[in-house]
Amino acid sequence: MNILANSVSGKIINYGILFVALASLLLAACETNSQTIADAKKPPHHTADGYRNLYIEHPDKSFFDFLYLRFFSDVEWADHESRSAEVAVKDLDIDLVNMPNEPNQVSWLGHSTFLIQSAGKNILTDPIFADRVSPVSFAGPARYIRHVTNYDDLPDIDYVIISHNHYDHLDRETVQLLGNTPVYLVPLGLKPWFLELGIRADRIQEHDWWDRTELPGVTIQAMPSQHWSARGLGDRHETLWASWYLDFGDRTLWFGGDTGYNAVQFKEIGAATGGVDLALIPIGGYAPRSFMKTYHVNPEEAIFIHQDIKAAKSIGMHWGTFPLTAEGPIDPQIELIEKRKTHGLSDEEFSTMIVGETIKW
Repeated sequence: MNILANSVSGKIINYGILFVALASLLLAACETNSQTIADAKKPPHHTADGYRNLYIEHPDKSFFDFLYLRFFSDVEWADHESRSAEVAVKDLDIDLVNMPNEPNQVSWLGHSTFLIQSAGKNILTDPIFADRVSPVSFAGPARYIRHVTNYDDLPDIDYVIISHNHYDHLDRETVQLLGNTPVYLVPLGLKPWFLELGIRADRIQEHDWWDRTELPGVTIQAMPSQHWSARGLGDRHETLWASWYLDFGDRTLWFGGDTGYNAVQFKEIGAATGGVDLALIPIGGYAPRSFMKTYHVNPEEAIFIHQDIKAAKSIGMHWGTFPLTAEGPIDPQIELIEKRKTHGLSDEEFSTMIVGETIKW
């Protein structure tokens, strides 16, 4: 009897171990399968560590490589301060922007900052009201043209569009000045930064590429761009970057933010929108090409974007304000004019604005 009992007991124990092992394998398989399914559902520009571009490999270049390039290489770097007078600047017509003559008008405040006015709404893109684009107020790239207005005199801002978190596109001082009056439309991952500044959660709307939000007066959609993000040395690619599409019903606008060029994504934007009435496209921040090409278009590539997104009219931005790259203050404007001739475009199709100028669109 003892032998039989021991045998039966041993079999029960062995079956129990086998059951536990099989159950563990099954659970592990289910977990792995769940992870695989979850990963498969993620958009391809999402990674475990943040975000990536789809049509390039991030180059192995760091901030210290840039410093070496800037101060120790043989690359000729323009003296922006001494050439600042080349950039045409005028005072913003504050009466005009507070009581618009046209139902659709846009004002350039410098770099990538535009005041877009349409459907009774006031929208700012990548607003930078500071004197420097830097983590600190006492050093870093300083504005070499004057401010064109007292920003307190601007009309109440309904919406603020942010393309990414670099210091020349997202400024703490500016957001604090704007406060909780506007709604901020930002790429994924940026909401905590705004919350830390005291911006209410209900005033911040995070977007992935292709996310669309219907707001009073305008539908706004985040779209792809080819860039990167970082506020420090250890947070590279942790937040997303984006371009933006604005549909006012009778007029449409695309804001490019900051981007390099690829032959796929901008054609996708053109196909998705059917074309836009006005595009705001970066043309500066491109030299030297050996370092900047991946993430910053030059004027010719800006023309490619203009064509790909089927823009009726484009305005060149991201130039003439801060000394960020090697080309001179108005070199982007000069090169745009040359390349425009090469590609058979008129001034009406792709031009630039005076800083402080307001145009109808």
